[in-house]
Amino acid sequence: MTETRIDYFLGEYQDAVNSAWEKMRKDNLIERVRAKDHTLWKPNPDEIVNRLDWLIAPAQTLEKINYIRAIFEPFREKNINDVVLLGIGGSSLGAEVFSKIFGGKTTYPRLRIMDTTDPVSISRLTKNLNLRNTLFLVSSKSGSTLEITSLFKYFYNLAFKNSGKSAGRRFVFITDKGSPLMKTADDISAHYTFYSNPDIGGRYSALSLPGIVPATIIGVDVKNLLQGIVSQSEELTVTGASLGAVLGTLALSGRDKLTFILPPRWKHFGDWLEQLIAESTGKEGKGILPVLNEPLADKTEYGNDRVFVIFRPPDEAGFSNPEIPESKGHPVITVKINDDYDLGKQMYLWEMATAVAAHFLNINPFDQPDVEATKKHTRTVIADWDKNKKMTDEKPAMMFEQGEIFGKINGTTPVEALTNFLKQGKEGDYVCLQIYLSPSAEIDKAVHSLREAVSRKYALPVTCGYGPRYLHSTGQLHKGDSGNGLFIQLTQDNPLDIDIPDHIGEDKSSLTFGALKAAQAQGDRQALEDAGRRIIRFHFRENPAAGLKNLTEQL
Repeated sequence: MTETRIDYFLGEYQDAVNSAWEKMRKDNLIERVRAKDHTLWKPNPDEIVNRLDWLIAPAQTLEKINYIRAIFEPFREKNINDVVLLGIGGSSLGAEVFSKIFGGKTTYPRLRIMDTTDPVSISRLTKNLNLRNTLFLVSSKSGSTLEITSLFKYFYNLAFKNSGKSAGRRFVFITDKGSPLMKTADDISAHYTFYSNPDIGGRYSALSLPGIVPATIIGVDVKNLLQGIVSQSEELTVTGASLGAVLGTLALSGRDKLTFILPPRWKHFGDWLEQLIAESTGKEGKGILPVLNEPLADKTEYGNDRVFVIFRPPDEAGFSNPEIPESKGHPVITVKINDDYDLGKQMYLWEMATAVAAHFLNINPFDQPDVEATKKHTRTVIADWDKNKKMTDEKPAMMFEQGEIFGKINGTTPVEALTNFLKQGKEGDYVCLQIYLSPSAEIDKAVHSLREAVSRKYALPVTCGYGPRYLHSTGQLHKGDSGNGLFIQLTQDNPLDIDIPDHIGEDKSSLTFGALKAAQAQGDRQALEDAGRRIIRFHFRENPAAGLKNLTEQL
């Protein structure tokens, strides 16, 4: 049995953390978490007592492994090359991490994740699929997630045109009992429906069916993964709770920018951590902001709001040894990775840590009250589209050669508008790039360069995320924290578009994926403005990568 080890350098915060650890012991916190004592977070048990089964998820799921494998055994003989997971947020991030870290296994299919409404991405995936050798996994606990129901109708219709009424046998569902997807699965004679535990929230579900089912399909040794957690559950619980006390105490002291440094192989674990921490803690004017994949700056450029978390692999070849400025008073947390199967233990440990950090922040880590605001505005935009067959947009504040700028701007050129917008930043603030552009290597490079330029010039943390994916991850924190974000939304004209079928088996369409994506961007922008957030939008009519490059060079 390998030790799960975390080392702390806390400097001037050590006494405060010692007090938090002592309080945790006196309050019998760990046992109260296990007993589902909702008063640790709020006096009302709603969305707490019925959200704590992640504590027993590893043991519960371990008992079902042979059963899960048996469900997919028929496909082992049918030359299935690809499994397409239609899921977003908690329904996809755990599966994605398992896929990226453990990689493809010989004789097992590849996992492809579709978690976007971007028509270019959807078209790109469609062209690379042989539908006769593809299995679709539809994952949504509520069964009503707009992105997933839209993607399901599109891909089911493709499969139906290819295979007729037998198309349903290519679909497997993961959802809660009573969700709309239950009836859908029956209607299409789906191969199977897994019923997830309703007492586990999406972002805490990686070690239950939404994460373990896709991991099993692609050949991950999930039994080994889960057994490691079950055998060390006591140690992981204590270690995780201690970490949570540290995170909560530091956040209350203004150290609320949790900067992760991960080895390349574990890079995608950061995406899972980002949702877990941001969506759990970003509410009631509080929040811990995860900062991922940030180029390490000179030590003098970090503000006094940083905490560094370094994951150290067993073999550090190829992993640059970061020189974090402990001498400048920045807290540093070092996590030892023993091997890839530590992933499951780290998931469980960080779930506990996040729940305990929320206790110290006096917030409920299991709800997401501000997510609905974006959904509400998005529905309004879609209703307007349905009525008028066009999208009503605000008037641009500035026109430039490649597009328009929207928002309250100050300046006569794009770079002036951006510079004056960013000048509002002060200590404790952060910048967020919200990317509603079609993903590509070129766009990734352009965004990375812009992010680095902004971070270097303004000495602020800069985060970024593709929409609509980030809406199910950091979107809650953006509206729920103390309002210290500066949001730069990047949108574009779609080079192509795809119809969303109104109903399965029919061609009639009232909405396109391009319109849905635009509505989601507009809906979130409105929600941010309603919450008093600072936001500017750059819309590119053509070649957004070149436009971003030009903006970066001028900046």
